[in-house]
Amino acid sequence: MKKMLSRSRKSSSMQKVSDILVKFNPLEDKYISREFQAYGYHLAEALNDPKHRALYMKLAKTLPRAVLEKALSYVSDANVKRKGALFMWKLKQLGAWQKEEKKKKKATDIPF
Repeated sequence: MKKMLSRSRKSSSMQKVSDILVKFNPLEDKYISREFQAYGYHLAEALNDPKHRALYMKLAKTLPRAVLEKALSYVSDANVKRKGALFMWKLKQLGAWQKEEKKKKKATDIPF
């Protein structure tokens, strides 16, 4: 898995799913079977936050990749101790959860 991640860090372009599956080793990479899981693992490694690996996998599954890439590029340039916290703040600034808030407001505003 480390070989695959080091290659993906060098190039900023997306990898094809077929390339990821060719490099997949079920004995080494037993927890990664989908592309978004590999990208979530890449985020956890880039942010030096392996403890919250599952969170980054969830974000990679649900949020647009462009938003995640923009937040990651912002954090990678910063010199901070807690890159994961800065990453989440930047996602909020980019409006990653804006649509969910609008849905909640519509559901609670019921006129009588």
